[in-house]
Amino acid sequence: MNLDNLINLSYIVASVLFIYGLKMLGSASTAKRGNLISALGMLIAIIATLFSGGMSYQWIIVGLVVGGTLGAIAAQRIKMTAMPEMVALLNGFGGIASLLVGWAESYNRPTSPVSAFTLIAISLTVLIGGITFSGSLIAYAKLAEKLDGKPHLFRGQQVVNSALVLGALALVAVFVQSGNLVASAALIALIVLSLVLGVLAVIPIGGADMPVVIALLNSYSGLAACAAGFVILNKVLIVAGALVGASGLILTSIMCKAMNRSLSNVLFSGFGAVTTTGTSVSGEPQGDAHPVSVQDAYYMLEAARSIIIVPGYGMAVAQAQHVVRELGELLEANGAEVKYAIHPVAGRMPGHMNVLLAEANVPYEQLVVPEDVNPVMTTVDVAIVIGANDVVNPAAREDQNSPLWGMPIINVDLARTCIVSKRSLKPGFAGVENSLFFKENTRMLFGDAKKSIQALVSEFKDT
Repeated sequence: MNLDNLINLSYIVASVLFIYGLKMLGSASTAKRGNLISALGMLIAIIATLFSGGMSYQWIIVGLVVGGTLGAIAAQRIKMTAMPEMVALLNGFGGIASLLVGWAESYNRPTSPVSAFTLIAISLTVLIGGITFSGSLIAYAKLAEKLDGKPHLFRGQQVVNSALVLGALALVAVFVQSGNLVASAALIALIVLSLVLGVLAVIPIGGADMPVVIALLNSYSGLAACAAGFVILNKVLIVAGALVGASGLILTSIMCKAMNRSLSNVLFSGFGAVTTTGTSVSGEPQGDAHPVSVQDAYYMLEAARSIIIVPGYGMAVAQAQHVVRELGELLEANGAEVKYAIHPVAGRMPGHMNVLLAEANVPYEQLVVPEDVNPVMTTVDVAIVIGANDVVNPAAREDQNSPLWGMPIINVDLARTCIVSKRSLKPGFAGVENSLFFKENTRMLFGDAKKSIQALVSEFKDT
């Protein structure tokens, strides 16, 4: 077998591992193994590519050392609360890498004939990569709260974005059809325009839609990589990019369905631009909240026989997942049935709560989705909400004027008692007042989630 055949065989093996690993990511019990299998596939693909020759290996070694070092440091130091913004950054790095590949390959045009197909692939790589990079930086800044999480809107914004898209397509046509000098100027203009378009595309999207944006940008990074694969004629890059692009689009669709909204509504509605305080969106008074002490909350839980725990971003901020698992184990030892209800858009990235609970070794079989628990919520003795907000807001069912109207939520307000662990009555990342806090069967356990849950654990242990 010659070297070319061996390289192609390695690419086939890598592609099969990618597909198999991606399939395993669909189940929480196999996700970790699937991630390792996909990583093995990427390692095989990289090694095979390095054997293809014609490369400056000294710079590749420098890139491996510098990139590997930075990646290892980031992986060790990153907190689980910062994982969404880390994912946003990684999406952005994938986009800028594809952009640079396309830009670099454009310099081959003066020295050798380049087909129209390759030129189109180069321009798409640059366009999608630039949008992904700058858009991901804005998403990172919003998730890290370096920028306000609210939508930033201005008059005629959609018209401006549409004009930029048309301008980008015009520059693609100029780049493909023009001579070297004009084509180079068109490509540079396309890079600048793509970066501006990425910013303007994400700036008007509110914090509540960040899980959808993360999934969409992940898809963009895959599509940019796929286009880059066509530019450099690398089969495994085409396959890997297509898999990431397709899976990202599927995940985006799932996120939109979980919010009962279309993708266009997410991208262009400016969700969360208006916030309310003290009243519902319809203007009606919310009422009074009912605080509860740790000891009274303990008595409620001690007598309960069916308990639903609903985690949210507040649990991630407090890093309370381990004490939440400990509380769950104590409740089970006390004779209660305990389930963890996970909303698809809870947290600030897809699967955020699943990752946190898996880190705390919460059994997979105890994780349920809203469709599993909502039909029996009226039989639940106590629902414990830990830092969740928009995904448990009854306004989605009760207030047609609410931006959340129609969004499927976890109906914790229908449980016999609902205990909400939260620092204050402030709205969540979407900026929408939560009527759950003022329900007659809701008790507010104010304070840091980790300290509050630890206090409940101590009550059980002391008893």
